[in-house]
Amino acid sequence: MTNIAILTGRIAREPDTRETKGGTNVTGITVVTDRPARDKDGKTYKDENGYTAKESEFHRVTCFNGLAKTVGQYCSKGQLVSVQGRIHYTQWEDKDGVTRYGTEILADKVDFLSRGNGSGENDDNKDAPEID
Repeated sequence: MTNIAILTGRIAREPDTRETKGGTNVTGITVVTDRPARDKDGKTYKDENGYTAKESEFHRVTCFNGLAKTVGQYCSKGQLVSVQGRIHYTQWEDKDGVTRYGTEILADKVDFLSRGNGSGENDDNKDAPEID
């Protein structure tokens, strides 16, 4: 049995990097993917600009250890990435005692398909490896 997830999309917000009490590096990113929107008959349609309408989905991705450090250092909002990992489901109780559920991708590999925005003063991507 196999649990493999592969996503290709853009990073929706800046990566969130932290270190656990045990010293493990953890970086969370949100990857947005698009697919053609469909009408009630299941057919794709054009938006007001004449392009095929799209529906977006936002995926929580968590990276650990060395991958977490690399993603936290070299990834930024708007960057195109490919993520390979596995789907992970979580369950917890919130402060009001309500059971909550979550889904995330635990990343094994993140490929940088473009450089980050390079939008300003904290441009950490200037030293990133070249992209083929």
